[in-house]
Amino acid sequence: MKNKVNEIKVSYQEKIKAEKWHTIKSSKDAARLIFDNWDENTIELHECFKLLLLNNSNKVKGIYQISQGGLTGTLVDLRILFAVVLKSLSVGIILAHNHPSGKLVPSKQDVSLTKKIKTAASYFDIKVLDHLIITSSGNYYSFADDGIL
Repeated sequence: MKNKVNEIKVSYQEKIKAEKWHTIKSSKDAARLIFDNWDENTIELHECFKLLLLNNSNKVKGIYQISQGGLTGTLVDLRILFAVVLKSLSVGIILAHNHPSGKLVPSKQDVSLTKKIKTAASYFDIKVLDHLIITSSGNYYSFADDGIL
């Protein structure tokens, strides 16, 4: 009897042509795009963590939701995060999550997670360009703008 194993397939499909992708030039551009692609009916209900996946020209390849949690937090599995980044062949990422409380102050856990992701990304030559916290009002906090990235 032959030994058999599962076949692993990796795929990524671009349904929008690259020339139509949004270019991120600032935290404001990223925040606007993230907010426009967030479910406004749940932004005050539970915390979610999303990724903006970028090419080398800072054009957005896509947005991917990594996790959805409760009122005060969400679990981010780095293995899933980097599986998505690597599968999409992205060279830059912008991290984003919401604070249902409406507070735009990063927690110690937010800062720690950002540093952990940035360190891991550096091993793959992937740039973490920013980490944004958004609220239902459309306001945001940028780690990069505040100099803590």
